Amino acid sequence: MALHKIKKGDMVKIIAGKDKDKEGKVIAVNTKDKKVVVEGVNMVTKHSKPSAQNQAGGIINKEAPIDSSNVMYLHKGKPTRIGVKMDGDKKVRFAKATGDIID
Repeated sequence: MALHKIKKGDMVKIIAGKDKDKEGKVIAVNTKDKKVVVEGVNMVTKHSKPSAQNQAGGIINKEAPIDSSNVMYLHKGKPTRIGVKMDGDKKVRFAKATGDIID
C-alpha cells in the first residue's frame, strides 16, 4: 500500500479543480480512497431531514472530500512535495524544496 504523505492538521494548498490556489487545514484523511477533507474548500450543499441532533433540518453547507493528488503541502508558506527518510530508526517526513524535517 502506498504511503500517504498528507496528514490530519497539515496546511495544504489546492493545486487543481474549482478551488485552485485556496489554502486550508486538513480536517480528515481517507487513506482507502486517497481523499482529504480541507477546511473551507470544496463546499457542498446538503439537505437534511429533521433528526434528534438537528431538529430544524434544512440546508447545510459542508466540506466534501477532494483527491489527495490535488493538494500540496505548505511549508513556510510555500507549496512543496514531501519525501520520507529514515532519521535514526524512525521514518520522518521532509520538505523536498528545503530539506527540512516536518515531523
